[in-house]
Amino acid sequence: MWRLCYEGSTLEKRTLLKKYFGHSAFRGGQEALIDAILSGRDVLGVMPTGGGKSICYQIPALMLPGLTIVVSPLISLMKDQVAALTEAGVPAAFLNSSLSLEQLRETYAKTAREQYKLLYVAPERLENESFLSLISHVPVSLLAVDEAHCISQWGQDFRPSYLKIADFIAQLPTRPVVAAFTATATKQVRADIISQLGLRNPLLNITGFDRPNLYFAVQHPTSKLAAVWQLVRERSEKSGIVYCNTRASVERVCEFLNDKGIAATRYHAGLSEEERHANQDDFRFDRKTVMVATNAFGMGIDKSNVSYVIHYNMPKSVEAYYQEAGRAGRDGSPADCILLYSSGDVTTAKFLIFNSSAENEELTDEERQMVQAQDLARLEAMTGYCKTQDCLRGYLLDYFGQPHEKTCGNCGNCLAEYETRDLTREAQMILSCVVRARNRLGYCVGASILSQTLHGGRSARVRELGLDLLPTYGLMSALPGAQIREWIELLERAGYLETDPVHGGIDTTERAAAVLFSGEQVLARVQHTTLAGPRTQKKAAASRTDEPLLAALKALRFRIAQEQGVPAYIVFSNATLLDMAAKRPGSMQELLEVSGVGHVKAERYGAAFLNEIRQFEHTHREES
Repeated sequence: MWRLCYEGSTLEKRTLLKKYFGHSAFRGGQEALIDAILSGRDVLGVMPTGGGKSICYQIPALMLPGLTIVVSPLISLMKDQVAALTEAGVPAAFLNSSLSLEQLRETYAKTAREQYKLLYVAPERLENESFLSLISHVPVSLLAVDEAHCISQWGQDFRPSYLKIADFIAQLPTRPVVAAFTATATKQVRADIISQLGLRNPLLNITGFDRPNLYFAVQHPTSKLAAVWQLVRERSEKSGIVYCNTRASVERVCEFLNDKGIAATRYHAGLSEEERHANQDDFRFDRKTVMVATNAFGMGIDKSNVSYVIHYNMPKSVEAYYQEAGRAGRDGSPADCILLYSSGDVTTAKFLIFNSSAENEELTDEERQMVQAQDLARLEAMTGYCKTQDCLRGYLLDYFGQPHEKTCGNCGNCLAEYETRDLTREAQMILSCVVRARNRLGYCVGASILSQTLHGGRSARVRELGLDLLPTYGLMSALPGAQIREWIELLERAGYLETDPVHGGIDTTERAAAVLFSGEQVLARVQHTTLAGPRTQKKAAASRTDEPLLAALKALRFRIAQEQGVPAYIVFSNATLLDMAAKRPGSMQELLEVSGVGHVKAERYGAAFLNEIRQFEHTHREES
């Protein structure tokens, strides 16, 4: 039986942190949560994606006697976590549907013999009779619930299976310490987690939502496909995710990128389970550099070397966006989070909201209306993010209730240059068109139809509605449709227009009358240029002297990963290799000073990496 228990000062938590995980100090909030767990207190940790939640239960798992059970929502997450722990020298396993009968029996047998310190399970496993029988004979010291917001009906990722956790805890011979962790939880969701899990006097530790290493930007491209191609091409050597809101969009974008010579794969619920797993492994093992996916490529993706996340469509909520965007830069390296917005995204999101709630047969009519109202409110907040000209990071932190500086200096809006323009004439044209279209039809149309009408488009829909007969038809024919839509969005931000949250039609507000009839001037703040590019580009430029060595270290890592049958980032993260390339250690002791290099990995891989550095320096001395 593997014994590493907390016995006074036998092995201190900081020693374990360095030995198994390669870090010399805890991040903010980690130590307080660990100490609370070790003292026998329940905890709820709210930490940003990539903020080190796993350490908060993995260190106690090593220090406490018995087994730690980790409830995790996804097979992929379990695999990555267990692979990383195994590489670090920690005995861990998972139980899920991907195991063969033989593997399942072996895992059960080793669990019964107390050979594991951590066991990852899906919430559905907690109802399994054989599992309940097994666990009743194994001492469980800690139950960790990852992605705990899934237990809340107020959250955006509610999963009924999470409601089984409390019943499972009640069936255990001795109640363990219960630790819940999430990255995105509003005050209401936090209260629900505590209630549903039955947490006893929990330590609530909110370390903040800010991810300083992430660069945020919103673009309003005329062609999203062209924009995706440019963004991916600029990052051709990096690993990234492109999120789409429909399966059809995933197929279209993936095919487009493959036609352009990009090694892209896809993931959505319409694919077979076998293909989803194969495609996910291609991405995890860096055989494909780009994953194009719906939100079915869900929470908990633990691939640390994702350098960018592009949203082809606007998500339905800020929570969903921040969680998906947060899959970039999990190792702490600079990463880009870019959202491509169009007014059509709002219409599609509303359709998905109403369609998904209508299909949920478990909801009563009253509950369905409540869910729709919540989802529409979240969508409005998400739309506000896409339209704001203020600091994007600040907008996100405001949403989660975290104080912040007025500007961050590292988002598309903060790095942009603006000019003030007199748009009175353009505003009068647009507002007049809105009024005339409404008067003709008896209802309001959306931004797309309005821009087509003003541009003088001959689409079947414009002609069908008779909008080509309006005096405002073609008034702005000299401008592209995308520019007209931008002015429409600007007038909405300024309070002259408003969008119906249900039907998506655009109408004038009371303020519009002053522009149309009293000559009120419309002065708009218009984005002119961007002063600096994404952080990943800046980082690359700043570390050019280390790039040849970094490339050699990555090549070595890839070869080792292939031999071991694990993803490359499991061997060492990109952040670790960057630090290694900068410090250029010449001995095992110096290697241990590299962030992310623990004793186990140093023993396993240290000689190979030190030799690679020595050979590199020798070659370059000769060349110079």
